[in-house]
Amino acid sequence: MTTDLPDTITQTIGVLTRRETEARILAPVIDALGKEFGREAVVNTVRDVIIGLARDQGASLAAEYGNGTDAFLETLAFWTQGGALEIEVLANSDTKLDFNVNRCRYAEMYRALGVADLGAVLSCNRDYAMVEGFNPKAKLTRDQTIMGGAACCTFRYDFSGQD
Repeated sequence: MTTDLPDTITQTIGVLTRRETEARILAPVIDALGKEFGREAVVNTVRDVIIGLARDQGASLAAEYGNGTDAFLETLAFWTQGGALEIEVLANSDTKLDFNVNRCRYAEMYRALGVADLGAVLSCNRDYAMVEGFNPKAKLTRDQTIMGGAACCTFRYDFSGQD
């Protein structure tokens, strides 16, 4: 979907509410399309579309806020709104942003909706693409997620631009 209308829904309602609304629509659509075309193919297509959307969203946020660590940390307010994520910042400099997510209400919400299997596709898979769109030289390393069963999510961003 291409439009000239800016996407301000996230800033208005917060990401958690947006993701729940999307999940309540997408889960039954994915189920229906999965019965018709095969669930794996449908989930893979949805994943690819969402990754593209996340990359575009990252670029849009960078255009509005800048593309450094401080700007990226500022944009996390949309994801943490209403206590959606409990974040512990471990390091923050011009080239590094490390934090753990100690509580993820997104994971809780997907489980409560009975679509835990889609949680990573609809949310977690966005993280790498979003930072790529936000700053193509930045790299994310995330070894574990709450959605995947870990006690915390480990986000380690390198903004040094080194390959």
